[in-house]
Amino acid sequence: MNDQELDRAFVALGDPVRRAIIARLSRGPATVGELAEPFAITMQAVSRHIKVLEDAGLVTRSRDAQRRPVHLDAAALEQLTAWIDRYRLDAERAYRRLDAVLAAAGTVPASPSSRTPRATETKERES
Repeated sequence: MNDQELDRAFVALGDPVRRAIIARLSRGPATVGELAEPFAITMQAVSRHIKVLEDAGLVTRSRDAQRRPVHLDAAALEQLTAWIDRYRLDAERAYRRLDAVLAAAGTVPASPSSRTPRATETKERES
């Protein structure tokens, strides 16, 4: 993903209605009417939100007889996740190096169990 695509995707995800639409589409395709149900906004407004998501490459539309379901583009979300993970992993490596320096200096115990677990450590233990 280039910078412009990333910008469009993150701007699209910056709106709570669009994030809710993405969350709903993660459970499967839906029509504009189905996506509009939980919101106190017009179908036209929901259509505009979908258009922003479509322009950002996060959703697609298809034709199924007279229905035009909206589909989540999981590959696009995976690209965003990969971009975020790259920086998250860099930050975690830096924290681990800092932990090692502090442990060597005797400032912090070397045992990971004596400190607050990071999100990835918690995830690894839950698996």
